[in-house]
Amino acid sequence: MLTRENIENLLNRGGNVVASDGEKIGSIGQLYADDDTGEPTWVTVKTGLFGTSQSFVPVEGARIDGDDLVVPYTKDHVKDAPRVEADGHLEPDEEDRLYDHYERGGRTYSEARTDADYRGDADLNAGNAAGTVGRDTSGPTTDDAMTRSEERLHVGTEKQATGRARLRKYVTTENVTRTVPVQREEVRIEREPITDANRGAAMSGPDLSDEEHEVTLHEERPVVDKETVPVERVRLDKDTVTDDVTVNEEVRKERIEADGIDETRR
Repeated sequence: MLTRENIENLLNRGGNVVASDGEKIGSIGQLYADDDTGEPTWVTVKTGLFGTSQSFVPVEGARIDGDDLVVPYTKDHVKDAPRVEADGHLEPDEEDRLYDHYERGGRTYSEARTDADYRGDADLNAGNAAGTVGRDTSGPTTDDAMTRSEERLHVGTEKQATGRARLRKYVTTENVTRTVPVQREEVRIEREPITDANRGAAMSGPDLSDEEHEVTLHEERPVVDKETVPVERVRLDKDTVTDDVTVNEEVRKERIEADGIDETRR
């Protein structure tokens, strides 16, 4: 049997409530104890977005597994429990509705009341119901109308990183071919006959002799020089592109059907 100390230890350790199939339902919110014995009877489970909702689940039949409280119900069963304000105390009719939902065999507050109290309550309810049409047959008397609820789908967006882009510069080598005209000197032998004009120069030397003449030849050769010059600048920028994404999700709606009513009448 679980004690108050057991549950409070789980609360201090940030324990969770786990379904019978091992699925996490939510974190433990509050502990509710019996007014007479002080023993734990209910705990709330924080569910919904960011734990904004709290559902009640009985402590009876639950067991502790490490830092978790394992209850003999499924996650959907707990989340579908009647909405009760978690204000630190359960009213008798609130606990009755919760017992009905979980189909527990224990006595409820309503069953524990005396016949006199019951008769007094019945008289009071009869007085409050005066002037209303019909009555509630599914549980504790509420009012003369039935509230139909439905789930609404709220879709938002969040930004997350999908990748990174970077610029990287590296050096490659390629061949460049250029044609450059170059000049060179070549030897050409010129012969001229003896004339009156050059006879004096021709006869100025010895009659017979050994002689050598030479001339220096020149040629051009290509000279290569390289310089580094900037040609362009490259940077990264981002554009925002908008796409349409279709979200497909199921939502639940309550339907109200009427039995024994002629709907052709207006």
